[in-house]
Parts: sequence; C-alpha cells; structure tokens
Amino acid sequence: MPVQCGIQHVVPEVAVAGGRFAPGHLGELTQIVPFEMVDAALAETGRVQARVRDLPSRVVVYLLLAAALFAECGYRQVWARLVAGLAGLTVAVPTAGALAQARRRVGAAPLRALFDLLRGPTAGPATRGVWWRDRLVTAVDGTMMCCPDTPANLQVYRKGGGNHGGTGYPMVRLLALVACGTQGRDRGHLRIDLHRGDHRHPETARVAA
Repeated sequence: MPVQCGIQHVVPEVAVAGGRFAPGHLGELTQIVPFEMVDAALAETGRVQARVRDLPSRVVVYLLLAAALFAECGYRQVWARLVAGLAGLTVAVPTAGALAQARRRVGAAPLRALFDLLRGPTAGPATRGVWWRDRLVTAVDGTMMCCPDTPANLQVYRKGGGNHGGTGYPMVRLLALVACGTQGRDRGHLRIDLHRGDHRHPETARVAA
C-alpha cells in the first residue's frame, strides 16, 4: 500500500502591536523591524511620547523608515501607504504639518539607536560562503542623495556641479559596509556600518579613511 503523509497545520504565536494601529498597520516593515525593537530604541533615547497621541513615537519611526523607501513621496503620501490596509478602521488623518512636527519631536536619535540594534553580520564562524581565509567577506555600496537646502547643511555638504548649473540642493554621499553572502537569510545583504559625507569625496577615499 502506498504510504500517505498527513498534513499538520502549525499556527505560530506572534506578538503584535496593541492599540489603534495594531492590525498589521505597517505591513512588511513590522516583520523586518519588530515593534519591540523600535520601542527599545525610543526608550533608550528618551523619545517615548509623554501622552497618547494620534501619532505615537513608534508610528513616527515607521513613517520615517517608509519615507526612505518612498523618497519621491511627501509625508502625506507615505502615510497613505502605511494605512492603506486599514480599510474600515478609524485611523488618524494627519496634515503634512502635523507629520513634519512629529518627525521633529522624535528626532534622529532613535533611528541611530535602531540601526545599532539591527546592524552587524549574522554569519557565524561555521557559516559557509561568507568567509575567506578566516576573514568576513564584505562590500561597499554607495549612493548619493539630496538634503534640504539649509545653512546648517551647507556648512557640511555642497551642491553638485554640472554643465547646466548643477543641483539646487546639497548632495550627500552615503556609503554602506555590507556583509556578503547574507542576502538569502536577511532579505538583502546585512549592513555592518554606514558613513555619510560630502559628495565631492570619492567612495575609494572614504573606504581608505
């Protein structure tokens, strides 16, 4: 008689965010960056809101993470993407000014702390394909982006040049040190460290420094 294999359905127990924004409000971001980790970064930097708001600090952090994915969109457009799966539920409808104010309230410190929690190679000594002669194989990935045209930014960064007058905004060169061979396990090569600087300095010079 042929051997038949039974099927078992395993339902994992997963912790989810509580409150008004609980039902998977931030989609894939909450699976890659758990809300417990965001809360830990906020607590470490003293950025947890003093009272319950329509835009809690946790949600603002995810808004900023999503804004990096949708760099061509304004804050209201990014917010619309975050809550697109909440049809039928009551959610806040903040103005662009309210979102910008929430961003200033939270600041950059929680994002730095969150990066420190997330970064670092996952490859262990026995992991195959990521080591060469007992050294972790890494790569440098670079990009350039514009930042706001403010006096403070212009003291550090310069506007890009060109044959047609150059760019209207200061340019930032961002370099990421990534661990090779980790793409399959981490939905992308895991970042070990980041560096930003003036776009006029080439990537090779930054790596050497």
